[in-house]
Amino acid sequence: MRKQTQWIPVVAVTAMSLILAGLASLAAAAGDAAPSSKKDRPARVEAIEGSKVKRVTVTEKAAKRLDIQTVEVAKEGADQLAVPYASIVYDIGGGTWVYTMPQALTFVRQTVVVQSIKGVKVVLKEGPAPGTKIVTVGVAELYGAEKGVGH
Repeated sequence: MRKQTQWIPVVAVTAMSLILAGLASLAAAAGDAAPSSKKDRPARVEAIEGSKVKRVTVTEKAAKRLDIQTVEVAKEGADQLAVPYASIVYDIGGGTWVYTMPQALTFVRQTVVVQSIKGVKVVLKEGPAPGTKIVTVGVAELYGAEKGVGH
């Protein structure tokens, strides 16, 4: 019995060494695939002075790969706004947001107040002005880029 317990640490150390070697090779491979400079990256994230949100600017190639699509915020009734449900992103604290597109390939997250959800349409109490372009496809990817997921 004593002999068996002596082998357990050797087997554990060997297994751990193999796992670490595998992880090291994966990290090296990932490093090779990483963009060589900041200008080669598909997205640039910049702080907005005086704001907790950041500006996300993507390359044209990244926008095509993500199939980013937008619509304009619609007016619903006298004092309400309407957006597609696909445009809404929820943060970890339960806050609701949409990504506006103030200029081509540039996106900024803006808080919204949801009044109701009717199928694929969301009626807002507060949000971007009618006519503002918002993202409907690519929302999760922009949020991940802004929050640094994968970095």
